[in-house]
Amino acid sequence: MSIGYACLAIGAPNTDLKSCILKNVSEEKLMFLISYNLNSLENIIDYNIKNNIKLFRMTSDLIPFGSSPANTLQWWELFSSELARIGKKIQASGMRVSMHPGQYTVLNSPNVDVVNRAIDDLEYHTKVLDSLGVEKNHKIVLHIGGVYGDKKLAISRFMINYSSLDESVKNRLVIENDDRSYNIKDVLEIGIQMNIPVICDNLHNEINPYSKEKDIITWINECKKTWNEKDGYQKIHYSQQDTSKRAGAHSSTIDIEEFLDFYERLGRKDIDIMLEVKDKNLSALKCINCTSRDKRINDLEIEWSKYKYKVLESCPSHYIEIRKLLKDKNEYPAIEMYKLIEDAMKKEIIIGISINAALHVFGYFKKSASDKERISFLKSIEEYRKGALSNKAIKNKLWKMTVKYEQSYLFDSYYFTI
Repeated sequence: MSIGYACLAIGAPNTDLKSCILKNVSEEKLMFLISYNLNSLENIIDYNIKNNIKLFRMTSDLIPFGSSPANTLQWWELFSSELARIGKKIQASGMRVSMHPGQYTVLNSPNVDVVNRAIDDLEYHTKVLDSLGVEKNHKIVLHIGGVYGDKKLAISRFMINYSSLDESVKNRLVIENDDRSYNIKDVLEIGIQMNIPVICDNLHNEINPYSKEKDIITWINECKKTWNEKDGYQKIHYSQQDTSKRAGAHSSTIDIEEFLDFYERLGRKDIDIMLEVKDKNLSALKCINCTSRDKRINDLEIEWSKYKYKVLESCPSHYIEIRKLLKDKNEYPAIEMYKLIEDAMKKEIIIGISINAALHVFGYFKKSASDKERISFLKSIEEYRKGALSNKAIKNKLWKMTVKYEQSYLFDSYYFTI
């Protein structure tokens, strides 16, 4: 089993992506953007390897305007060495990558132009994966599309258009239930008839169920039958509802107790779980560490080093409690640690407490900072205390000093990113 995340790595340096608007597109601009994004992708892959994350969904925006006539570059040839290098890292590490075209890639539209654009987009995604040199178990996830007033006809249109796809696209395509139009039973019927692997999304099934009589585990096991050996392990999507937002909105983080309940009910290891959650790699690492068979206290200590000042800023009592938990090197209190972290993240920031955390971080620069920097920082603290300056401004000052004085311990700190 692998547990992974989508698109962006929070807190990992040099992993952001760049794009531009259509009117600014030029060959020179696109060359720069593609080079930049591939470098960011490689940094994400390196981060995943370092953190033993074996499942990752790459962004569809990797190659700006990749399926648009606006991009006339033979990017797969121009950047063949970079793509091959990244692909070799993916394969050597045993990582599995995927892609997921957006809502405008609709294969069953009654509009021929929309369908043609969808086909172009699927061919673009396929070319990215093929250019990396990864096997066919690295997939492209697609929703069925719209209903257009006649679901039966819309499904027929999907199957006809799917049949016309190039074999290279078909080899990678998998289909997923959605939270509005096509429930898991609909998608399973299509998948079985057309021999397409089916991804079961738990939250989509909760919002748009076929029947309440079958639970999510039953549906997941039904979907397993659509995955052949060449497709690799069955993949599912897992997310939790943000209770403060519309139905289907993903939570900020994965509640570890809720996830572990789901994990235990699965009762299987021959399955890959893609998390769809706002804090992305942070939740992936949480779930990996809490389900790991290789229980090493050092893994938790590394995680704690990243969280500690953010927890101190949010809840000093939890900061103390986690430090106590990690003192016993013969234990592996992953679940307890993450539950305390989750609770701390829910706390409202109090100025006095956050100042205490900021001063702890500033302690790293006491010897290296100039008198001018020290005076400026302490003045900023007083302005923040009076409400004349934001907490973000304080952190920006601290981050600039972190970079300037190369405090490597702070580079990975979530204090600056969450």
